[in-house]
Amino acid sequence: MGPMDDLNALADEHVTAAHTGPHGRSAHILVHEDCLRQTIIALTAGTRLDEHNAPPAASLQVLRGVVRITMVSGDVELRAGQLHPIPQERHGLLAVEDAAVLLTAVND
Repeated sequence: MGPMDDLNALADEHVTAAHTGPHGRSAHILVHEDCLRQTIIALTAGTRLDEHNAPPAASLQVLRGVVRITMVSGDVELRAGQLHPIPQERHGLLAVEDAAVLLTAVND
């Protein structure tokens, strides 16, 4: 993938792939340079990513649909076009409806 990737086309492609995949999801790393990683993740409605630890710094931009970041301190629901920092606590992700997100993470 190159610097001129079309996020709308990739969102559509991965939502379609999520529907044909056995687990209702599709993901692809777009950028992986040094400590920066950007990944497009698509989930079908009702599909969740189990609780996991947060990277040192990260944000989630919703490209399609609606998702819910689930965590002990309180859930956050995000819609297409919204950007939110990933909380520094264990969290999960639930697709409220078919969704595609761009995860940007910085790791040590």
